[in-house]
Amino acid sequence: MKFLFVHQNFPGQYLHIVRHLVAQNIHEIIFLTEENPNYMAGVRKIVRRLPPGTNNSTHFDVRELEVAMQRAQISAAACESLRQLGFVPDIVIGHHGWGELLNIHDVYPDVPMLGYFEFFYHVVGVDVGFDPEFPLSPQLFPSVRTKNAVNLLALDLPGEGQTPTRFQHETYPPWARERIHLLPEGADLEITRPDPSIRRGEFRLRDVVIAPTEKLVTYVARDLEPYRGFHIFMRALPRLLRERSDVRVMIIGHDGVSYGAKLAEGTWQTRMLAELSGQLDLDRVHFMGRVDHLDYLKVLQRSNTHVYLTYPFVASWSLREALASGCMVVASDTLPVRDFVTDGVNGVLTPCLDPQKLAETVAGTVDDTARTRRLRAGARAYAESHLSMEGHLSVFEQHIARMTKGMYKPTMVVKEVKRQKPLKTK
Repeated sequence: MKFLFVHQNFPGQYLHIVRHLVAQNIHEIIFLTEENPNYMAGVRKIVRRLPPGTNNSTHFDVRELEVAMQRAQISAAACESLRQLGFVPDIVIGHHGWGELLNIHDVYPDVPMLGYFEFFYHVVGVDVGFDPEFPLSPQLFPSVRTKNAVNLLALDLPGEGQTPTRFQHETYPPWARERIHLLPEGADLEITRPDPSIRRGEFRLRDVVIAPTEKLVTYVARDLEPYRGFHIFMRALPRLLRERSDVRVMIIGHDGVSYGAKLAEGTWQTRMLAELSGQLDLDRVHFMGRVDHLDYLKVLQRSNTHVYLTYPFVASWSLREALASGCMVVASDTLPVRDFVTDGVNGVLTPCLDPQKLAETVAGTVDDTARTRRLRAGARAYAESHLSMEGHLSVFEQHIARMTKGMYKPTMVVKEVKRQKPLKTK
């Protein structure tokens, strides 16, 4: 079969399915993307040019939409070139978030499209206004609403949609949900797995050495920012470090912003260090920046307690990988986390915005006790039941086979991923 994947950051959410298709060695796979250094043998990577961006005359509320429509135009032009060269895919699979897919149907009107719907924005009830420390002026509500312009245009296209979690699915209006299939994403459970032996010896990452007798508390985010509770985690550290002299802290993530507004000056790391000046033993708090993936997985294996915090927003891959690694997970009691963590079964939930409660909870989970061993085992058991790569790939293959009217022949044994439990709302 001929596959066209579209995502601005190759390979994005499609790493595992593309790798699986390549391994079959019978498909032609083209991936339309923006420039990055990632490479995969067996995939023809087509790099499209960057959109020119907006100008000062564009209304503030629609600047994201303008850039999205530029991406749509550029992507469609790239597809038109491919069509003229004789490439007509049997299916288009891509992410709707940035607009690339919007005009591709005009180039390939008879080709089925499976689009990734990640999040539907709201001015109340989800991430906006969740943290009272950062209220959003009602004057900015129109900007939030217009973030859904690409969502709404995409929902009017022919084809089908997918999203990975129940929380994300339920951010969409009821009338839209029937267009979007719940297709849970998996983790590589072979390399993302517990390794209790790693805590029996000295653990080293770069110039940081953790002794076997020390307790390691870990925090991971793509960027160190409030959306992932970085400010709350930092405010929990003074009490945690006072109460537990044997605790070391390892923080992995880029000192930038992926979600929410950027600071006018500096970064959240520098701001929090200034706020907590004199309250932290910085010999025991280690900012690691970005870390190689295999090293990061070893950090999860060594972790005594892993902290995951998030506003009501898209859950990070690190939560899935922490569960698969059998971490003692302490996580925010927010809707996206409840899709994965049941309090007292495979982790511990704590109020997202309460640093003192977080410090108390973490301090009570760093020791190797019957309770923490049970919760670690529960984390891994959950991953094996809900996050298996085989389950993810088999469901994905079934979608492809159905949408291509049987042209694609699934290779995985059909194995439905267990459905996530219904959301509990307060």
